[in-house]
Amino acid sequence: MVVNYDAIIIGAGACGLMCAAQAGLLGKKTLVLERNDKPGAKILISGGGRCNYTNLGTSIENFVSENPRFLNTVFSQWTVDDTIQFFENFGGIKPQEKTLGQLFPTTNKAKDIVSTFTKILFETGQDLWLNTLVKSIDKVENDYLIQIEREGKEQRLFTSKIVFASGGLPVQKLGASDFAIRVARQFDMEIIQTAPALVPMTITGKDADWYASLSGNSVFARVYNDKNSFEENILFTHWGLSGPAILQISSYWKAGEIFTIDLLPKFKLEDIIKQERNNGGKRLVGQILNDFFTKKMVDALGKFLPLDIKIASLSKADAHLIVDTIHKFKVKPAGDKGYDKAEVMRGGIATAELNPKTLESKKNPGLYFGGEAVDITGWLGGYNFQWAWAAGYAMAQDL
Repeated sequence: MVVNYDAIIIGAGACGLMCAAQAGLLGKKTLVLERNDKPGAKILISGGGRCNYTNLGTSIENFVSENPRFLNTVFSQWTVDDTIQFFENFGGIKPQEKTLGQLFPTTNKAKDIVSTFTKILFETGQDLWLNTLVKSIDKVENDYLIQIEREGKEQRLFTSKIVFASGGLPVQKLGASDFAIRVARQFDMEIIQTAPALVPMTITGKDADWYASLSGNSVFARVYNDKNSFEENILFTHWGLSGPAILQISSYWKAGEIFTIDLLPKFKLEDIIKQERNNGGKRLVGQILNDFFTKKMVDALGKFLPLDIKIASLSKADAHLIVDTIHKFKVKPAGDKGYDKAEVMRGGIATAELNPKTLESKKNPGLYFGGEAVDITGWLGGYNFQWAWAAGYAMAQDL
């Protein structure tokens, strides 16, 4: 079937919906192909259904990539202010700031974000085909042939421009796949090795029971390695560690590496011990730690520390042990929880393969790649959405 569209967009997630909406606002006609039975599946579950749709502090420093500077050109076209204005103007959505610059709709409803797009698509005459599986892409003379399966039937679509906004591997139950990466590889584009990112970490072996005993305990901490550092909560689980700070550092972690946790980043335990000595040192180590941690946490730390010794009786070696254990707690994860528990995927299509202004393939005119399939991975906190909106906008300008 020869279809009269300016472009066919594969994927009705954040990037694909923005691309279709912006194309529609420019008077262009697109067809969006989505394998799920509704658009914006991942948007709808983001932020616990509340959708942290951007971040006031967005900069290229908040992204993991072989070349984060690639984002300068994309973000110069579509800013955080543009995102805020877009959702206010077209969806009546006003932002509310939570922690660390994160913006949520005042309604706290992710469905309002999706509704903004479906309204624009309807009003600008864009077509959206749900329950449609894209099976293959091939070059046929000057056009591209898209083989799809829809309503139990095979169809062939021809178009001169295809936008790949089909996401990455995380959350397979929402239709995630590596389709865009497979197509990019088919068309001889470089792929940066992929891995789960923003993902909980697993602990096995002799320390597994210790972590499991603390399951459900949350601690504000600084988690760091030689690449980056994050101050947010960590959460102990029956299989290891989760929580915002752990998810953040996971994007900078590789198998076999160790990272460090400062369990008391706002205080200096060395100074606290010194002050206690000056006050007579009658309190026990466990009592001091009880000022900062739950009883369960303190009891667990007893595996490593002398809790029943008075501060006055502490040797230099014991004092040093306590300070190091609390401020430099070493963790060597066995691995991570994989793509089904990951927020996003890191790695993907190399930015060197794409025009930074349009996100069109340099080698394959007419093929555009945006969102999670590209080697651009944002931190937790709305950054990945900002990249998706900006990429969708940039591609729409060139369709």
